[in-house]
Amino acid sequence: MPPRNQSGNCPQLTRLSCLFRRILRSKKIETLAPPSKLFFVAEPVAARSESFVGTHEYVSPEVASGGSHGNAVDWWAFGVFVYEMIYGLTPFAAPSNELTLRNIVERPLAFPTQSPSSLLEHHARDLISALLNKDSNARLGSKRGAADIKTHPFFKSLNFPLIRSVAPPEIPRIRRQSTSTCNQTNSEEQSTAFDYFF
Repeated sequence: MPPRNQSGNCPQLTRLSCLFRRILRSKKIETLAPPSKLFFVAEPVAARSESFVGTHEYVSPEVASGGSHGNAVDWWAFGVFVYEMIYGLTPFAAPSNELTLRNIVERPLAFPTQSPSSLLEHHARDLISALLNKDSNARLGSKRGAADIKTHPFFKSLNFPLIRSVAPPEIPRIRRQSTSTCNQTNSEEQSTAFDYFF
């Protein structure tokens, strides 16, 4: 049995009861701070950072060169992603991370073939070129974000408000196998997204 003080109360229980009153007391968010001081944004849009985070092949020139950067780095990474989805490789890849970063900063953007094979590929190249602009202030998406990207001719046939209700062109079948196939090589020639979808 816990010791009691002169008033007959247990000091430890008194402290706990005070704690529970503090925990259980109802606090409305309005009483915590005035509405003008409540900010629910992780990082302001105009904020600039000097950290290096990411896969080397997707890093923007401003990050690769050690400069400060804003949200335009995300649009650069999106451009690398689109390039890789269409052509099957990243545009500035090299045998080492150091050479990859040097390519990102110094090498101009190049495409696997000299000329586009279709109007859609022409629009894709234009989109990729605008996203992979080495000048972050002129990069597509750096001013108005996704609104700039959505109006590009490459996405002309997409209805963005209804995109979640559209069925994908193919739903892969899941096959259960008892052994892993991660190390198996595919002997077929690699094709691009244009060969598959268009």
